[in-house]
Amino acid sequence: MFVDSHCHLNYAGLAERQQEVLAAARAAGVSTMLNISTRAAEWAAVLETAEREPDVWASVGIHPHDADTHEDVETALLIDKAAHPRIVGIGETGLDFYYDKSDRDRQRASFRRHIAASRETGLPLIVHTRDAEEDTKAILAEEMGKGVFTAVIHCFTGSADLARAMLDLGFSISLSGIVTFKNAADLRETARLIPRDRLLIETDSPFLAPVPHRGKPCEPAFVADTAKVLAGELDWDIADLARTTTDNFFNLFTKVRR
Repeated sequence: MFVDSHCHLNYAGLAERQQEVLAAARAAGVSTMLNISTRAAEWAAVLETAEREPDVWASVGIHPHDADTHEDVETALLIDKAAHPRIVGIGETGLDFYYDKSDRDRQRASFRRHIAASRETGLPLIVHTRDAEEDTKAILAEEMGKGVFTAVIHCFTGSADLARAMLDLGFSISLSGIVTFKNAADLRETARLIPRDRLLIETDSPFLAPVPHRGKPCEPAFVADTAKVLAGELDWDIADLARTTTDNFFNLFTKVRR
């Protein structure tokens, strides 16, 4: 059985055929899915899916792309929303200096508010980082000095140095379908640095469909394809990888019931 630790079931491409997508995931052996929110306008729909589907859970957060339009989302609001029994993580949040869709200072401020909510609630922080390695490392290290929190670096595509820094802070690292791409040799090599008890897998659906589904909308069922490639790369038995990454998910997201 697999866990898709990061998907967007309420995004276009999946939302309009959500029941079909969920059925396909279950048929592929995906037992648990974490449905991630990225802006306040979608919180209700993301949560409604988690309330309706017993194998789907939800997060609450603001993506760095949307930091400019969500300056009013303070730590207290995130903490309040996270009290719901189906909300199990804070995010996704972080820094994206590749697209720069929001002011960088606003991204940093939003990131820190989410970290504070994670620390206060005890729920894992779900981190997005792209072309912002130095700032990501600096903020997370500084905030860890203010009080311990847990986190997963989702859809990891960064350098080996970033991976080591995140692991040194005690965080988990989640790999997506990108690890199956032909041009991802460096990422596959970095994957070998991740301790067995800190590895998660995800789809980031509807984005980044793995081989052999390139060009299609990604969906949670495809996490099995990513797992197959990753198991081969790490010289693991696929059943062992499935069991280990599933256990790691539940050990990190402790609010989720098996």
